[in-house]
Amino acid sequence: MYSWGNDESTWKNPGGYQFDDAPYLKKVADEVKTKGITERTYSTNLGPDMGLVDPKGKVIRSESKNPIIFGVDGTMSMQSWPGEIFDRLPLFYKTLAQYRADVEVSFSVVGDAKWDDWALQVADFGKGTVLDDHLKALYAEGRGGPGLEESYGLWAHFMNTQVETPNAEKPILFLACDEMFYKTVDPAHIKKYLGVDSQAISGEEAIQELTENYDVFLLRKQFGRGKDDRILDRWHKAIDPQRIVSISADDEIRAVDIAMGIVANRWGNNSDFSKNIGARQDLETIDTVMESVRAASQYIPGSSESVMFGGSAALLKSSKLLIGGEK
Repeated sequence: MYSWGNDESTWKNPGGYQFDDAPYLKKVADEVKTKGITERTYSTNLGPDMGLVDPKGKVIRSESKNPIIFGVDGTMSMQSWPGEIFDRLPLFYKTLAQYRADVEVSFSVVGDAKWDDWALQVADFGKGTVLDDHLKALYAEGRGGPGLEESYGLWAHFMNTQVETPNAEKPILFLACDEMFYKTVDPAHIKKYLGVDSQAISGEEAIQELTENYDVFLLRKQFGRGKDDRILDRWHKAIDPQRIVSISADDEIRAVDIAMGIVANRWGNNSDFSKNIGARQDLETIDTVMESVRAASQYIPGSSESVMFGGSAALLKSSKLLIGGEK
């Protein structure tokens, strides 16, 4: 559990890192007190608040130069991943708001339009504790179908056609998922969930278009049971393999750290992020996160310090990952 406030009780080294005193974070602290949000633990309701996350006929827009989209597969095979990720998204925002004060985030849940009642849920862009309202409005249904496919192409089509970010060069987009996208996005599903008429769309082409519009990173929960090669084969046709971060099924608590590290690398804030994660996590987790970030970030054009991470040598000297590279 990570709160919107300054609770460090779950950190490995409480007091080892201080959030910036910038005005926008002071505002968040004031909102926490006003709303009484001392803790936050993601919990499921009986369904989503569709008044906030219904994608039908909806366009989400951010005037920020630094918007971020974070989608999460909410089907049964993801197990505890959605809840663990949602619990850590306040930390995600607070950390990144130090680096870019105008950062805004849109959260979404994607499922299986063939089987789920709420296969697509998309929250508006937001910042500060309003994001808590957005997270509470989302619902990980925990269903999905019997195959290895989910409606990621439908989600991608929404992101390609119903998102406006006029001041951003190329927004960063994350999708935490485990299975394949459907080969075809059904027009009936586009009509039902997006409210627009359409011809059938190639799932592969929808994902490829997503990579043209966004800096896309797949945080992929390993499926196991001999299915991963088949799943990855389809994804590799649509996304550069280096942008697919494979994460062990029982390492869901590291997914948000990896996402934060990728953004910190993209924005040139590796040194601060090294201190941040060093205060919160043990060395094994630091190793795993940083190795994943390095692998993904080496291939991002324009990344700052793409294979170098600053931070405290004393903190990392007993870890495999040392400042300046592996030893």
